[in-house]
Amino acid sequence: MRLIDLSQPMTDAGPNCPVHPPIQFRQIANHAADGWQMELMTLASHTGSHLDAPLHKMAGGVSIDQIPLEAFVGPAVIADLRGIAADTAIEPALLESRLPAVLSDRIVLLATGWGDRRAKTLEWQAHSPFLAPTAAQWLVDRRIRAVGIDHYSIGGSREPGNARTHEILLGANVWVVEELRFSAEAFALPQPFQFWALPINLPGFSGSFCRPVAVVP
Repeated sequence: MRLIDLSQPMTDAGPNCPVHPPIQFRQIANHAADGWQMELMTLASHTGSHLDAPLHKMAGGVSIDQIPLEAFVGPAVIADLRGIAADTAIEPALLESRLPAVLSDRIVLLATGWGDRRAKTLEWQAHSPFLAPTAAQWLVDRRIRAVGIDHYSIGGSREPGNARTHEILLGANVWVVEELRFSAEAFALPQPFQFWALPINLPGFSGSFCRPVAVVP
């Protein structure tokens, strides 16, 4: 078995959602002074490659630790949307043209190419493509298990669309993985392929960092 990394790195002062606290990493012990090394991290739970649980948008919703670990491992398909323009709403017709007919219990990963543009730019922060609420409902109607995208927010940066897309997905107990990055090797995988995105055990949290990977048998 081999794993293909689908995650984004997290770095000090690195790119993240602009309304979230900035990422801060600092070394608080080192070998020369202390004989060991340790780092302190200050960041929101929805930073870098991360999972959204229903609690993220739904009051009283399920928290990340209440979702069985097995739910985060399963068959995935990639919707190749590379070349999509800034500010474009991903609508049902586009998804239907890029995905197989049967999606029940599948993890649907939206590859817009914007994971490769990840930077502290106005374009990346405020003008990404996004999943339209109509397309979120289209996916829910097909009984998918989860959906992911290669940007910090599947619903984009504008309201009320961002909230509505999240509410449709999370309200149907469809978990979300954001901030993916797809390599050429990932696009070459036969579909569906096995996908893992295990959360950290954070009781009561609305989301968690994760390390999303594709499994190559």
